[in-house]
Amino acid sequence: MALRVEIDPDAGFCGGVIRAIGTAERFLGDNPEKTLYSLGAIVHNEQELSRLSALGLRQVAGADDPALPEGSALLIRAHGEPPATYEVAKERSLDVIDCTCPVVLKLQKDIRKASARISPAGGQIIIFGKIGHAEVLGLLGNTSAEAIVIESEQMLLDCLKDGRIRKDGPLEIFSQTTKDPDEYGRICNILSAECRNVSVHHTICRQVASRHSRLETFARGHDVVVFVSGKESSNGKVLSAFCKKCNPRTFVALSPSEIDPAWFRQGDKVGVSGATSTPKWLLEQVACHIRNFAL
Repeated sequence: MALRVEIDPDAGFCGGVIRAIGTAERFLGDNPEKTLYSLGAIVHNEQELSRLSALGLRQVAGADDPALPEGSALLIRAHGEPPATYEVAKERSLDVIDCTCPVVLKLQKDIRKASARISPAGGQIIIFGKIGHAEVLGLLGNTSAEAIVIESEQMLLDCLKDGRIRKDGPLEIFSQTTKDPDEYGRICNILSAECRNVSVHHTICRQVASRHSRLETFARGHDVVVFVSGKESSNGKVLSAFCKKCNPRTFVALSPSEIDPAWFRQGDKVGVSGATSTPKWLLEQVACHIRNFAL
């Protein structure tokens, strides 16, 4: 009996990534004589980056990168950037094409206001996110108060124990928009139980937060799940781990070439899902590749 393959209808680019990539494609199509530079990877998916590179998109490490000529067009991706980036871009007369996700923009604004609010009282901003992630760096750049990034429940407990988080002052906690909502809830509960003055901000993207419940239904409804994600995708790591918790026969692949026929049994119902940074065309390639297996 052949494998039955279904693509997760909720998988694929989130709205912020769709907007950024669409903007890049339009610019490159309308200005074939110009080069468009992306500040960092426009999306954490190697196959999509290769496709966009073929269209003429070039990646630079920062607004002050020597490889970025003054006056060039610079695209700021959906992750957003700290204020310092815009200052450098202005100094170098760069043509900034800002594709920061609206959800991230609002979060930056809120965290900036919170920082100004609690800084005079010696308060702290807590950010639940991945240390060094582009979105988190942008958030840190919008804080004037002392800010601490927490990656896990254990890290929070360590910071409370060693005094890096002061229990007696005002605290405001925010989350990177693509984190696990359940884990963020547990972290907020621990912080609120340990500290006297805590304000919790619900800043996980609604599209990401609601994805978990739908992904659970999808994962449990299939014998096997192939989760397609780039190696650097923070969202991909969160969702693939959640998927594996729901269905132990979950396997992660970057592309069709990484798929092992040994993952499947005759007659399996196979689900193909992916991160918010995984393009639909790649999900379709993976599904087609699996359908062609002869077990």
